[in-house]
Amino acid sequence: MKRWLSRIDWRDVFTFLLFFALALIVWYGHAMQSVRNTHVPVLIQYTGKPDNIGLQSPGLPDTVMVEVRDAGQRLVTYLREPLRLTIDLRSYIHGEKGTIHIPSDALRRSISDILQGTSRLIETTPEEITCPYFTEQEKTVPVAWCGNLSTADEYQLVGEPQLNYPRVKLYGQDKHLNTIDTIRTEFVTLEELSDTTRTRVALSLPPGIRCETDSVDVSIIAERFTEKKFIIPLHVTGVPEGSHIRLFPREIEVNLRVGMSHFSQVQSTDVRAICVYSPERKDKLDVELRYTNPYITSAWAYPAVVEFLIEQ
Repeated sequence: MKRWLSRIDWRDVFTFLLFFALALIVWYGHAMQSVRNTHVPVLIQYTGKPDNIGLQSPGLPDTVMVEVRDAGQRLVTYLREPLRLTIDLRSYIHGEKGTIHIPSDALRRSISDILQGTSRLIETTPEEITCPYFTEQEKTVPVAWCGNLSTADEYQLVGEPQLNYPRVKLYGQDKHLNTIDTIRTEFVTLEELSDTTRTRVALSLPPGIRCETDSVDVSIIAERFTEKKFIIPLHVTGVPEGSHIRLFPREIEVNLRVGMSHFSQVQSTDVRAICVYSPERKDKLDVELRYTNPYITSAWAYPAVVEFLIEQ
């Protein structure tokens, strides 16, 4: 191999490559200037369709292939950046059912309007657009979040996940809509949450049902928590009439888990320590903590069991 490479006259190789590159540049320049035909895609977006109008399968095409004649440079531009056409369907939908019909002359005129002045439209495939339509029934139902959430160490969730669409409109036949009371999101697992997290989750739609949106935005708030301690009195319930309960101790310490942002909004009056008397209990009662402040996520008492004496 070394002997073979040593015999090569590299000056001839470089000369050949130079002329080959020049020929390629000349050919490319000629190709860019020459006029020819090519097929390019036109992406279609439809507007003006009422939400309760359904389309029979396969629906409206989202792409039309067109044959265009122009200089190669312009055709390359069409291939790099596909043409985009917007069609307003309001003038094609009349009554509760019928057929959307966009004739060939209207389609060609709309496509010609988005072509450059030097381009000539030769052919469109398909030549026209048709699709039967019908009116569907409507029903509004709540959206239920489905998922598994877990936080990082020393963090907790603040409230329930918030949806940007708490309720959505469904469209379909009565026999399908009557069986639906709630639309659920697809199951999502999010772990190690330590801040506000926003994600987009698809809706799980039954067959034959359309929705005003196919997904919802979900916001989950997580924040660092801390503990707040109070000494509060014990209260006893269920004591027989004419009897008196003496507790040991009469006050206990409660530890409350609270989010950092709501630390100052939790007071000792937000929690009560209750002991429920039962004749079966001889000398000890369990302590039960009750609280209604939404910023308290958990609570525990020390001690969790107290001794008592009953006096007649």
